[in-house]
Amino acid sequence: MDFASLLTSYASRRTEIEKRLHEFNEMRKKSDKELFAELVFCILTPQSRARNCDKAVKELFESRAVFGKAGEIKKCLKTKVRFHNTKARHIVRARGLLNNGGIKRHLRGDAAEMREWLVKNVYGLGYKEASHFLRNIGIGEELAILDRHILKNLVKYRVIKELPESMTRKRYLQIEECMKEFAENSGIPLAHLDLLFWSGETGEIFK
Repeated sequence: MDFASLLTSYASRRTEIEKRLHEFNEMRKKSDKELFAELVFCILTPQSRARNCDKAVKELFESRAVFGKAGEIKKCLKTKVRFHNTKARHIVRARGLLNNGGIKRHLRGDAAEMREWLVKNVYGLGYKEASHFLRNIGIGEELAILDRHILKNLVKYRVIKELPESMTRKRYLQIEECMKEFAENSGIPLAHLDLLFWSGETGEIFK
């Protein structure tokens, strides 16, 4: 556990992290269709590489397969993401948000309330994916995105003792609070810490 190295890494990447978060904040101004593309990305991410998910989203929208049947969506996903059959069905269901007044009308209240709504109403979104979506559209900087890269670093820095075998709502919120406390004590904002950990594992600041 080397806090000095963490702070040095943060100092070297802070400008790039701030730039990326600014880009996320600009997403608030985007259309429902663009927000839906980000939602699709987050539906695809479980146990799949972010870059592959991004490629899949671009192909889905460029070909307009994303607005077709599950079988058309599945073809675009098959070689890029895991569980493509299930995720294709989730995308079809999530598409209903566009036909029910748009995504923006559902994004009300504080970030935690929005996350609860997303988890309850969008198939394929757990707390991690819902937090990821909100952060990527400039809303959830106070929410933790507890993916494997982040959890691995929380163990490394002794924020948690071990990787959780399962992630219930209660356990997720407990670890999130621990990460918030660590962020406060380190002087690194939570959203910055997420991207710092993620880039340390993947070699890039992406999303």
